[in-house]
Amino acid sequence: MEKYTYIFGAGLTEGKSDMRNLLGGKGANLAEMANLNIPVPPGFTITTEACIHYLANKGLTDEMHKQILAAVDKLENVTGKKLGDNADPLLVSVRSGARISMPGMMDTVLNLGLNDISVEGLSSKTENPRFAYDCYRRFISMFSDVVLGIEFNKFEKALEAQKKKSGVESDTDLSVDDLKEIIAASKQIVKDEKGFDFPQEPEKQLFMAINAVFDSWNSQRAITYRKINGIPGDWGTAVNVQSMVYGNMGDMSGTGVAFTRNPSTGENKFFGEYLINAQGEDVVAGIRTPSEISTLEKKIPDAYKQLIDICQTLEKHFKDMQDIEFTIEEGKLYMLQTRSGKRTAKSATKIAVDMVEEGLIDKKTAVTRVTPAQIDQLLHPMIDPSCKQNVIAKGLPASPGAAVGKVVFTPEDAEYMVEKGEKVILVRTETSPEDIGGMYVAEGVLTVRGGMTSHAAVVGRGMGKPCVVGCGDITITESEDKKFYVGDLTINELDYITIDGSTGSVILGEMPLIPPEISEDIEVLLGWADGIRTLGVRTNADTPEDAQKALELGAEGIGLCRTEHMFFEEERIPVVRNMILAESKEEREIQLAKLLPMQRKDFTEILRVMQGKPVTIRYLDPPLHEFLPKVFELKEDLEHLKKEGASKDEIDAIEKMIDRVINLHELNPMLGHRGCRLGITYPEIYNMQTRAIFEAACNLHKEGIIVKPEIMIPLVGHVRELEITKKDVNETAQKVMEECGVTIEYTVGTMIELPRATMTADQIAKEAEFFSFGTNDLTQTTFGFSRDDVAKFIPLYIEKGILPEDPFVAIDQEGVGALMKIGVEKGKSTKPDLKMGICGEHGGEPSSIRFAYSLGLNYVSCSPYRVPIARLVAAQASIENENK
Repeated sequence: MEKYTYIFGAGLTEGKSDMRNLLGGKGANLAEMANLNIPVPPGFTITTEACIHYLANKGLTDEMHKQILAAVDKLENVTGKKLGDNADPLLVSVRSGARISMPGMMDTVLNLGLNDISVEGLSSKTENPRFAYDCYRRFISMFSDVVLGIEFNKFEKALEAQKKKSGVESDTDLSVDDLKEIIAASKQIVKDEKGFDFPQEPEKQLFMAINAVFDSWNSQRAITYRKINGIPGDWGTAVNVQSMVYGNMGDMSGTGVAFTRNPSTGENKFFGEYLINAQGEDVVAGIRTPSEISTLEKKIPDAYKQLIDICQTLEKHFKDMQDIEFTIEEGKLYMLQTRSGKRTAKSATKIAVDMVEEGLIDKKTAVTRVTPAQIDQLLHPMIDPSCKQNVIAKGLPASPGAAVGKVVFTPEDAEYMVEKGEKVILVRTETSPEDIGGMYVAEGVLTVRGGMTSHAAVVGRGMGKPCVVGCGDITITESEDKKFYVGDLTINELDYITIDGSTGSVILGEMPLIPPEISEDIEVLLGWADGIRTLGVRTNADTPEDAQKALELGAEGIGLCRTEHMFFEEERIPVVRNMILAESKEEREIQLAKLLPMQRKDFTEILRVMQGKPVTIRYLDPPLHEFLPKVFELKEDLEHLKKEGASKDEIDAIEKMIDRVINLHELNPMLGHRGCRLGITYPEIYNMQTRAIFEAACNLHKEGIIVKPEIMIPLVGHVRELEITKKDVNETAQKVMEECGVTIEYTVGTMIELPRATMTADQIAKEAEFFSFGTNDLTQTTFGFSRDDVAKFIPLYIEKGILPEDPFVAIDQEGVGALMKIGVEKGKSTKPDLKMGICGEHGGEPSSIRFAYSLGLNYVSCSPYRVPIARLVAAQASIENENK
């Protein structure tokens, strides 16, 4: 019989930390803390498998129901309390807990088990009526929000109305009679909204909450979060039912969230916040602004010392920075959760490097501790310090980096504006899991309330979004006028602001941003990664500036230099256009002679920057129409000339150009006259590029600079195409080297980007000295998708589960990847040592890098700013292979 419940605490713990797939992260770590004899309120976990069965059966099975009730009996025995007892009731919290932290899941329900009668028993037992009724009003609002689906703001308005009526500022100043009035008002809200009375039977309350947790796995916000983070939909979530401990029993009670190290900077210093006389959700939700954790030492010193000791134990045990939640009940400390803490890229690398130096972990573990997304965060821009800032408000610096955008006040507006191409800053009183979609698309997030461990702060750091929280300087009105105020200053919706998540500043207007510098810790970590990885990392660069930046970021060469990009400069386009429109070889060579010195200069600068590192130069490969004027524009020019009384020669010239452009028009340019087809039709074009490369290489060689050009012929689908083109390259190269009296080592290979090329790779390998998979075009030609048009339907394909993700972002391993595997195997069957790589932008995407490693490729090539990501992931792929 399948086991669906696992007890933890009170010496009866059945689980442990390596059972997170079954118990979820929260349940597994609660069990592990109990095994370490850390004070954990007893409870039980309902497994993720129960969730999967629940969703499949559309409800709990009889066996699940039976096991849950048995677990409640055990909990009642160890606590000496009974669920629903009117004199000394057992109250529990109900929390979701997937195997990895998911902000999109159901919020916590506290104080479950209270009703109109048991609240009186709790009042008598604790001799603290205010505490009891405060717990009850909290329970009604939480349960009604997360289980019954009533808007939480309705209960907050009832609370605020009572505070105003009684003339008090803080929740803790409310009297028992005030709380009873709030409870009555809250129950009436439930009656009005749902048509039934608030549930009074504790067992019914429990099963309704359990069902709500399981149902929340398929809520829209959870689906959105899983889609954003690539989490499988069949994992399910666990449910944790835990006996209550109370942080709202007076001045010797409290609740907090803390980190064993600073999650923003990585500093090895205890970091966190707490509230006195409060329950756990108050800190996380940002309803009240909390106190800094070190001040707890003076207020409740014994609990603070024990907390420090426990945190040190947990960090040493888990060998990672921990994010913990705790409650102090009348001076006694209880731990409610521990997990590996979310952190910024800066802190992740610092913590990883520091822990190696402290002897907690080894270098390979350190490399696995930093995610590709965190490395990506390093490339977020910062405000140019030379510019004057009009700082209008200050909050807490919750997630570093700067962001500029137009102000929006709802996640829906954020998503709408971003779809229109705008950059936005999401401004909220506080965020909640419902805001996840808007937070994801926004450039940054600004909240009025909340601390460094509030929802906005934690999610912002996890996403790498600049975030400022607890900005009490600003006021958002309750009306729908969509404005916020700072004193007498009004900021309207769609006004530009800049936020600095490193300083907490809110700045009026658009500030210029500059790229960040990579820290010494990053350099150390990536140096370790370089020592581990076997997969090379190159860059895609078409300018010396890009090449230089890539070198600074650790590139080992250029894997793709796209020569057509060199021709889009304003002064070059007319020459290229005339070359394409030429009607004879002689006319074409006149224009090519003008392009030769330009190309020679291009290659000289790039080869000089690379200083002996390999440079793969792809010969001209554009659809020709990209360089040509539009027919309708030419016809407008013709009409204008006629009106102006232009000469017959001028009119004849433009009419001739119109005819030529029409003649060159292609119905499907992406599959038309481009790539090697262009070089075979007009060999003088590729001969010009060969001469430019080798003249540049020979001149640099005479200066003492080593050069390693790799000539890449694009769009080869048949070995004869490569054979013919390669022959021309070799003849021209040899002629230039003889003229210069210099010998240059070079190779000639091809870009594998057509299905036929993969299927005949054994034949193509006879001529090729290297393969470079052009995964962008291979994806286009395999799927029959146009990369420029897929945005119209790919999102729908992903939503309907036709495709797991955009195949132009991550390699489609089943289809495109299968062809690549064939190409690798066939190529190596001809030349076992044939060098192979990827040069599409997939070369900087983590899953595609891992796939390239699994194929046994020699290198990946990506844009300069993705080079650090590729270095890290290549090392992680090697480590993962060792651990198999």
